[in-house]
Amino acid sequence: MLTNPPDGRAGITADLVRRLIRAQFPQWDGLPVAPVPVDGWDNRTYRLGGTMTARLPTAAGYVPAVGKEHGWLPRLAPHLPVAVPPVLAKGRPGEGYPYPWSVRGWLDGETAAPGRVDDLSRFAVSVGEFILALQRCDTTGGPVAGEHSWYRGTPPASYDDETRHCLDLLRGRIDTRLAGEVWEAALAARWTGRPVWFHGDISQGNLLVDHGRLSAVIDFGTCGVGDPACDLVIAWGMFSDESRAAFRATVAQDEETWARARGWALWKAVLLLVDCIDTDPAKAAANRRIIDEVLAEHRRPAS
Repeated sequence: MLTNPPDGRAGITADLVRRLIRAQFPQWDGLPVAPVPVDGWDNRTYRLGGTMTARLPTAAGYVPAVGKEHGWLPRLAPHLPVAVPPVLAKGRPGEGYPYPWSVRGWLDGETAAPGRVDDLSRFAVSVGEFILALQRCDTTGGPVAGEHSWYRGTPPASYDDETRHCLDLLRGRIDTRLAGEVWEAALAARWTGRPVWFHGDISQGNLLVDHGRLSAVIDFGTCGVGDPACDLVIAWGMFSDESRAAFRATVAQDEETWARARGWALWKAVLLLVDCIDTDPAKAAANRRIIDEVLAEHRRPAS
């Protein structure tokens, strides 16, 4: 199983991007190159002129996403209700950089946050509609969930050892007995549906808003074809109460799928909590909230 690699970002610089552009795409040579204000872990992204971005994987584990997105985003985009990153070119290793990379069109908007959204319940419906539209896309020849998707789209059991280890470390600091029940329920909730497309990381950082509404979904590096339960984790990550109910009603998934989704949410939250519980009170509080709400829903599943 893939594990988080050491930070390989240090060798990726604006100067490297300029050299790669000059060598491989001379038609764009001379355009300004600048890091984006909000960057991710898997890739480093740079503005290229006013209408493009250059996106470079930070480690070998993220390389499969380059070809996957390059081939599939143009096929998925026409069937989705909001914009996804426009694919413009695929770069090759060079200038001392060892991985393939990509050039994309720039998408306007800000990363989603409750304060940037006009109506959180309406936003939750929009996210749910995007997920359903993605699930309706033709899966013929699509990448079956596995290592390339960091096991999103597979059963939560892919992370069984890691989750149990985190629960052991958190014993006495959260309700690990009930959390264990949530995890066991997720493992027991078998998926028997047809394979569908999933994004794999529907989260605030990968949703863009413009004028208070969902305008784009980015970062399809963990996408694939399989079980869509992993795309429901935002129900606890961003939504609550009325907005969660609106999201749940829109995606209209069965209880077995929601049980697996609670497992995915629990795995991510306990993994992050172990890392920050004694060092970052704000981040710890955010993950404790997710855990508490997942446990509460397990006691009394939402209707």
